[in-house]
Amino acid sequence: MTVNADIKPGLDQMKGWRRQIHQHPELGFEEFSTSQLVAERLQEWGYEIHTGIAVTGVVGVLRWGDQPGLRLGLRADMDALPIQEATGLPWASQVAGKMHACGHDGHTAILLGVAETMARRHREQGLPGSGTLTLIFQPAEELGGGGGAQRMLEEGLFQRFPCDALFALHNFPGVPVGKLCFREGAFMASSDTAKLTFVGKGGHGALPQLSRDPTLPAAATVLALQSIVGRNVDPSLVSVISVGRMQAGTSANVIPNTAELELTIRTLDPEVRNTLERRIRTLAQSQAEAFDCQCDIDYQRGYPVLINDPAMTQLAVDTARAVFGDDHVEASTAPLTGSEDCAYFLEQVPGCYFLVGNGDNGHEAGARLGPCSLHNPHYDFNDDCMEAASTFLVKLISRYFEQSVQP
Repeated sequence: MTVNADIKPGLDQMKGWRRQIHQHPELGFEEFSTSQLVAERLQEWGYEIHTGIAVTGVVGVLRWGDQPGLRLGLRADMDALPIQEATGLPWASQVAGKMHACGHDGHTAILLGVAETMARRHREQGLPGSGTLTLIFQPAEELGGGGGAQRMLEEGLFQRFPCDALFALHNFPGVPVGKLCFREGAFMASSDTAKLTFVGKGGHGALPQLSRDPTLPAAATVLALQSIVGRNVDPSLVSVISVGRMQAGTSANVIPNTAELELTIRTLDPEVRNTLERRIRTLAQSQAEAFDCQCDIDYQRGYPVLINDPAMTQLAVDTARAVFGDDHVEASTAPLTGSEDCAYFLEQVPGCYFLVGNGDNGHEAGARLGPCSLHNPHYDFNDDCMEAASTFLVKLISRYFEQSVQP
């Protein structure tokens, strides 16, 4: 794997920033120390700094040349999760009940390393043509609906800092370090939730004829929901409906007044997303009526489908192959049913969201922790993957802006 010579001097710094952020995790819209670190470093390197966007978001802007030129955005998320860390590592979280269990500490450190490299290049040798590089450090990716990306857009992110293209990354455990994964089109699923409250008439469990039992339509709905995926959606299109919570009653001999279901609904197709909502509403109401009950539905739309632009994805794939070779590039990665609020950005700006191999997250900490997934108390971002990620982004920036000077 080829590592850009400009990146090498900053790798130790990136590791230091990453571990500092990891030790002091902050939840969504609370990333005050993290955003201060980001802003101070960017200002030190000569970026135009904008803070307080979506509370704790930071935008750094680097401009060069005498014409507007192309405008490129890079995005990193900064927030942690409400999880108690169990790694036992020297740089483990020092905040009870909070940890960077998704690697956003690493994403922030990578983008800082890229920022320093590009500023140094600009200062020492100049950058091609004319252009604007916009670095977006986003808060609150983990909050679900109404997260940091949506709020930054509501506060005029792309009106204030227009971008012609946008790139973002996420580490991925299980993919070897040094490998980059891309996919054109729909890459990550939309994420919606629904709370179904079946309302009946409570009573004594020994006298069910005097009641209207809401557990019956609730139970029937749990089974019937899977018919939506199995019979109303094209089998070639990915969709998931999962019941995450069922709750009814407090005693074995009491028929409750209400029974509740909470669902997560995911798909990789915007039209299927509409179909799922319509069918869930119809099915739940019909089941309630069949058992002489009512159903109150609270349906919340969360992150949209994340869709990568074909041209920007191809540019990223071609760049990765040129830097690392075919063996380190997966150009048609399988789509993921996880969700990501960068989808909001990519609805407005063509771009590409891609994955960087994080290995197996194994660390020596008394005993080897071994592989684990994201959002796991034993997870840790693998510092070794920063070389490939930062090298790739620096080259991608160069190739993107070289378009403006080609005849």
